[in-house]
Amino acid sequence: MEVLRINLSNSSIKQENPPKDWQNLGGRALISKIMVDEVNPTCNPLGEDNKLIIAPGILAGTTVSCVNRISIGSKSPLTGTIKESNAGGTTAYKLARLGIKSIVIEGKADDPKLLYISKDKIEIISAEEVWGMGVYDSAERLKEKFNDKIGLVIIGPAGERLYRSAGIANSDNNGSPSRYSGRGGLGAVMGAKNIKAVVIDDSNAEGIKMHDDDKFNDSKKTITDMILGNDAIKNSYTMYGTSNLVKLTNSIGALPTMNFSRGSFEGSENINGQKIHDLIVERGGEGNTSHGCMPGCLIRCSNVFPDEDGKTIVSPIEYETIGLLGPNLAIGNIDTVAKLNYLCNDLGIDTIETGGAIGVAMEAGVISFGDEEGAINILEEIKKDTYLGKIIASGASSTGKVLGITRVPTVKDQTMAAYDPRAIKGLGVTYATSTQGADHTAGQTIRANVDHRKPEGQVEASKGAQITNTLHDCLGTCFFLGGAIGGDLNLLAELYLSMTGVKLTLDELMEISKETLKRERKFNTDAGFGPADDRLPEFFYKEENPDTGTVFDVDNNEMDKIFDF
Repeated sequence: MEVLRINLSNSSIKQENPPKDWQNLGGRALISKIMVDEVNPTCNPLGEDNKLIIAPGILAGTTVSCVNRISIGSKSPLTGTIKESNAGGTTAYKLARLGIKSIVIEGKADDPKLLYISKDKIEIISAEEVWGMGVYDSAERLKEKFNDKIGLVIIGPAGERLYRSAGIANSDNNGSPSRYSGRGGLGAVMGAKNIKAVVIDDSNAEGIKMHDDDKFNDSKKTITDMILGNDAIKNSYTMYGTSNLVKLTNSIGALPTMNFSRGSFEGSENINGQKIHDLIVERGGEGNTSHGCMPGCLIRCSNVFPDEDGKTIVSPIEYETIGLLGPNLAIGNIDTVAKLNYLCNDLGIDTIETGGAIGVAMEAGVISFGDEEGAINILEEIKKDTYLGKIIASGASSTGKVLGITRVPTVKDQTMAAYDPRAIKGLGVTYATSTQGADHTAGQTIRANVDHRKPEGQVEASKGAQITNTLHDCLGTCFFLGGAIGGDLNLLAELYLSMTGVKLTLDELMEISKETLKRERKFNTDAGFGPADDRLPEFFYKEENPDTGTVFDVDNNEMDKIFDF
């Protein structure tokens, strides 16, 4: 496996063998290593000294289910911290098949560029013909230019304009640029470097050379059988996708409603997993209740949501987007949520951050809660690059400052995902202490064996989740895989052994995860972050969630020790 170093300032391309201490590092672990060793923590996130790193996990490149998530990392222009933003799709699979361990993009091009990568050549070419275009049209143009089997890492107008909510889209199994590394504004980093897209052509790639084919196939079969035999997965994620969480979070008072002012939404039955499933089946056409976003996926938690004529509105529509663009805005029309989702995707902006910003704008009276047409018009303002559009696209924290609103659900300037931290307090700990800003994927505790409304045990629950979730980000595995295989992560160590011949125990893998977190903490500390930044917004400590009767009351001193390991 090799490292590609692309210096856009002088148009140089270097193919390097990775250092020995990178051997067992992939995804988020490798990003943290490169960032700490090579990037000044106080650099301007949108300046030439920042780097954009694209890194498959160490298990990527095969069709084992759920092992091909991609990590994209940098210093975030939204949070000011180190940032790893994770997505499904085909990027990791195709890069690993080409023998690429990571791409490190440095400097800045003078004009818009594409990075083209194939088995036979790597080159930097003009992107003028697609610069300024939306994500979907850009992707179609590039597939016409190259071939329809390419993978894409691509930004929209939001990234080109350096909006702090800009994400990076990755192609899915169908070639749609819909799998988002959405969080942290990394699309703006890509735009600041004048890169529109990375085009990945793995035609005729040699693929992964196995250390032990027989053992690899045995491990793959074991994982496959466990997933297919898991009725809980089949009857939840496979049938309803992540939207199945709407019913659960609403029932426990954790569904953010009207700018996180409460935790349940009266119209939740119109936007939950059952409703979405039934509408897809009823409308037919291009709709699909279940499909996999990456090669070999058996959980298939993605979907294609159609309009009344069976034409695709968006794919996929997922829980976090539903929560922030639905109940958080008091919108209970799933067709409107789907349209908002599509518009965000095409602009190249994070649906979570955008939902947070529009919620703050609604609280300020820019439009009313529940105003579906007004919400769509705000996204049109972003598209037209008006002053209001610029404000919203700068994220919820900036929107609150400009509009004079103090109830802003952010930590380190990043909007919380779709869980109220007064109802799921372990996630509140994760939001507060994560190196990544308020990010549920940094340490999801909704399934933890604790009383979510009491402060006791929440720090330990978050600590365990943050270590485990980081491990998945390093391996490139989907978080859902852990549950699908009964939590037996030793199977992943066995898979790695059969692929590479390197024997790592589960304890050693967990140590890699812990070291990753320590490096990220060091980067943030050196960037000027401290304990005062590891707190939720004040209103969560003082305002009761009326649907739970609770505030966030986990002890700060206990939270400050979460990474003492």
